Amino acid sequence: MNTHLATIKMRKTLVLSSLLVLVLPLQAQDLAKRLAASDHRLDSAAVTTLSLEIDNISFFKDNEFDGEQAKGYSLPGLWLQPKLVWQPLQSVRLEAGCHALVFNGANKYPCYVYHDIGTWKGNQYQRGFHILPFFRAQAQLKNLSFVLGDIYGGANHRVMEPLMNPEINLTQDPEMGFQLLLDLPHYQMDAWLNWQSYIFEEDTHQEAFTVGLHQRIFLIPHPSTINHKPLTLNPAPSSLTLYIPIDILIQHRGGEQDVTNLGVQTITNGGIGFGLQWHTGRRVFRALTAEVGALACWQQSGRLWPFDFGVAGYCSVAADFVRDFRAFAGLFYARDFVSLYGAPFYSTVSMKHDGARFESMLTPHVGVEWSHTFAKNYILGAKVDAYPLYAGQLTKADGSILPSTFASNFSFGIYFRCHPRFLLLNYAAKR
Repeated sequence: MNTHLATIKMRKTLVLSSLLVLVLPLQAQDLAKRLAASDHRLDSAAVTTLSLEIDNISFFKDNEFDGEQAKGYSLPGLWLQPKLVWQPLQSVRLEAGCHALVFNGANKYPCYVYHDIGTWKGNQYQRGFHILPFFRAQAQLKNLSFVLGDIYGGANHRVMEPLMNPEINLTQDPEMGFQLLLDLPHYQMDAWLNWQSYIFEEDTHQEAFTVGLHQRIFLIPHPSTINHKPLTLNPAPSSLTLYIPIDILIQHRGGEQDVTNLGVQTITNGGIGFGLQWHTGRRVFRALTAEVGALACWQQSGRLWPFDFGVAGYCSVAADFVRDFRAFAGLFYARDFVSLYGAPFYSTVSMKHDGARFESMLTPHVGVEWSHTFAKNYILGAKVDAYPLYAGQLTKADGSILPSTFASNFSFGIYFRCHPRFLLLNYAAKR
């Protein structure tokens, strides 16, 4: 009887979700990149200038999650990143400032890396807001950029969504380490090392870092890549792009100085896919983007996951229309799969019950998003996501089993990004 009711509920939610996609109108880009991505190319017009930049995203995101996969929560707050930017040469840029995260109603913040690294939590607190220093040194040699310090993270990596949740653009600490960025007409690469947890001798937590590699091979390149520019989000009319995305994420925890009893842990996500972007050149129906992919996870060492290997597959389609509206739909299926940085609905390990695992996971993902650009770097956006999730039977850590379930999960968010730039000095003008 319960299974029958769950099936009926699942069908109703799928029908309503489909109607949502069909009825609501939808520009050719996803909201996460529009709001959170930054152009890493150096500006020749900014040589010998010193400027003050204040980057900010203010957000309100409500996650209403049902079922046994994850608990719901809300994210009301903002992050603020004031920095001085100095470009002494055409191929060199230096940035220094700070990054502060504020959640409405919070008056103190624990001192630890803000993205699930190890079990150690700092016993000291920052009051008022969570703040970190920010420094980036960047050198560019033709089409290759070297970045040290705070790298271009989050949405800039352009990793497949099942492997990287867009929500990290709101909540995680800036990624720090080393990065290589390559832009060619038929090939783009982002290789990075994000050092997330440094340890001193006798520290009571683990060293942790993530190595990532995103590659995009263009079978038919976008017109903007011919001139060695990053893929633009507002493409030229009537263009077709075919590409193969390849993503690898490896997280390592441990180190020679590790005094915990957790042991060395190395876990990996990988994915390969095929995608197309068709820009129609029309005013109403502007673009269509479709992508399919195969994913895998591998626990090379350690015991963080209850299994050592798993696979998953996904497909997605998005339509972009006039007035910066987009509708999208996708389907994800997995067995024994964990996404390192993805949303909880792309993993067969329960985030709600410690040590519990699902037999399988079927996750439709539908929604709509809208954005409006007032001026360059001033963007308002909103997004609704629905995850009508069907999970296989759940096996808890104590061996007890819960039957297959259907759960309707959704989230709503509204966001505003502003990134003003104030020119302080122009040394070339003074000469």
